[in-house]
Amino acid sequence: MHMNSAPHLLTEDRPEYERILDDALRHAHERPDLAAVGERLNPVQLRTMAMAATALITAAAATEYEHYVKAREEIRATGADEDGDPDTGAPGARQSGAGVGVVITVLAPVLAGTAAVIFLLIGYILKALDPPPSFARTMVGAGWFFAAAMAAAILVAGVGLLITALRNGSTSVAAEEHGEEFPEDVARAREAWRHALLERGILPFLRDALADPGAAPAARIPHRSPNRIPKIGYSRPDFTSPDDGPAAAPRPTFTSPDFTSPDFGGPEHELD
Repeated sequence: MHMNSAPHLLTEDRPEYERILDDALRHAHERPDLAAVGERLNPVQLRTMAMAATALITAAAATEYEHYVKAREEIRATGADEDGDPDTGAPGARQSGAGVGVVITVLAPVLAGTAAVIFLLIGYILKALDPPPSFARTMVGAGWFFAAAMAAAILVAGVGLLITALRNGSTSVAAEEHGEEFPEDVARAREAWRHALLERGILPFLRDALADPGAAPAARIPHRSPNRIPKIGYSRPDFTSPDDGPAAAPRPTFTSPDFTSPDFGGPEHELD
């Protein structure tokens, strides 16, 4: 990233740009300077124009965006060092503990169910013998015990997964709306970029487009007259008849030959 040029909008930040643009168009009726939305250009046309001019709009907030991206990259680099450093045992221990818990949660129902099937199958087979062995009842009881353990493990695993999903969902929503997944300095940089992008980029672009709809005619969709030809960025050549110059020469005329019937005379002209 060069300091003397506007940073390119990263792919991960394009959804945020679109969200700010959509929010501005959604609340355009609340701004007097955007009251003309829907009269000459509708929100769909304005959004198409703004998406085509993404580089131009984001350049207005280039300084804030560069600061935000730099702060975010530093935080990510720090987090990657902490997670991947073999000398620091705390992150690895947390991940190891979480991994053991997941393994136990997954394997407990499987092991308990397998033991229940084995004990019940052997126990009932032994009870079918005549006379049944004394430990057949013990095998059946152990089978039902493991069956109950399997049901309890499945219940615990389901509740754990539900709690984890709810926690992650609420964290994702809060992070998306308020940027709480970042430290305070990164969150401030992100908010500064959002504000600059809206006030110095998106809103001025929308005002200019409404004041001069012909500035981007390629995005317009004519709807007033079905016979009107839309402008596509260039004008048609003007063809006019010459006012001066020599008069056109007369076109040659052709006359068909005169065909006359042969002139028959008296008997002296009769053919022998």
